[in-house]
Amino acid sequence: MRRRIRVVGALIELDGKYLITQRPPAATLPLLWEFPGGRVEEGETDEQALGRELREEMDIRVEVGERAMHVTHAYPQYEVDFTVYRCKLISGRIAHLRVHDHRWVRPTELDSYPFPPADEKTLSLLLGVEAH
Repeated sequence: MRRRIRVVGALIELDGKYLITQRPPAATLPLLWEFPGGRVEEGETDEQALGRELREEMDIRVEVGERAMHVTHAYPQYEVDFTVYRCKLISGRIAHLRVHDHRWVRPTELDSYPFPPADEKTLSLLLGVEAH
């Protein structure tokens, strides 16, 4: 049985743009772009994990809102169970503690950035939603 990893991501919107972050050069899937977030640890809720990851990665605080989308994706060694939540930025200036870079991008610009396969699925859903 393939290992299953629960991952949460934040859909943070500001003035019609979304926050995306770039993975560090030494990380798995190096230098690809993604919605900020990370793994849910044992005993954590999705909301707790998202708050912790965003503080650790960029020193920002968010208010976690409704679930925006959920996808699963099978990589060769494991499967990702990925849930993205709409979040509101409450405080903090984005610091690159555990991210290589960040951008605020319009939905129509997301195609210009290379994303990991699991994130590609969420982008398709997001762009489908945005098109209406």
